[in-house]
Amino acid sequence: MKKIMSVGIGILLSFSSYSNPVSFDEYVQGLKQEAKAKGISDQTLDAAFANVEYKPRAIVADKNQPEKKLTLDEYIPRAVPDWKVAQAKKLYTKYHKELTRIGEQYGVSPRYILALWGVESNFGKFTGGYKVINALSTLAYDGRREAFFRKETMAALKIIDQGHISASEMKGSWAGAMGQCQFMPSSFLSFAADGNGDGKKDIWNTPSDVFASTANYLATSGWDQHHTWGRQVRLPKHFDMTLEGRKKGKQRTLTQWSQLGVTRYDGRALPKLKKDIDAWLIAPDDASGRVYLIYNNYNVLMKWNRSYYFALAVTHLADRIIW
Repeated sequence: MKKIMSVGIGILLSFSSYSNPVSFDEYVQGLKQEAKAKGISDQTLDAAFANVEYKPRAIVADKNQPEKKLTLDEYIPRAVPDWKVAQAKKLYTKYHKELTRIGEQYGVSPRYILALWGVESNFGKFTGGYKVINALSTLAYDGRREAFFRKETMAALKIIDQGHISASEMKGSWAGAMGQCQFMPSSFLSFAADGNGDGKKDIWNTPSDVFASTANYLATSGWDQHHTWGRQVRLPKHFDMTLEGRKKGKQRTLTQWSQLGVTRYDGRALPKLKKDIDAWLIAPDDASGRVYLIYNNYNVLMKWNRSYYFALAVTHLADRIIW
């Protein structure tokens, strides 16, 4: 194991506070003791921490995330370019039988399963090259969010111990997000599913497991297959923007929004449903940018990732798959 003083990357070291009073080696020993007390086997611990390394680049990434804010008009074409839409349509056809089976099992529309796959990892092409134990141990040691990353380290060790993947093959992002659906280890333990019946939950290499895990997450989080996610809308002049937001009490029915002058983006009236549905008005770029009425399925996507932009990228791709 490498101690932090042996890492010869000066410009990277400046990003870390190094307030931890113990060395990284000593910290790892503490992680191993905690894991063993939680029932993790010695065999798993030996494999997981063999040649474990402190990864300063993970600290840099954690502390130096992009600050520039794009507008939705700039972001959506970058997040969902035409080539990605074309690829999504091909994969939708290729995996249609499997997606339909899993969608029916969990009550989730297949196009959203595929869209999340596309936005999270470009359909499995970009899953991260960090050894998850290295990344999580480093971030826990850094101390800024120690409790969170220490918990995720314990979860990762449990996944290895259960035999879903080997320690050496457990790869992910700098933050420890894993596999083609980019689950944190705790999310894996809560939502990962065996989509092909082989007894493993392999979100790294098995599309069926990726689809089933994604669908299970959405279903468990409250997905309603009978409704869509929402729609872009147009506001009347001098609209009261204090009505905007996802907080409790901000929701109104489609009928009520229509009475306030909200229309579809093309100016047509909002749909009239046999059973009215609650919706929230959101304006991620303020009233001068794109404005949407969202339904509860959009709120479910926000549980996956708390970014308006992320959820809109997913919904935009999901819609374009069937256009």
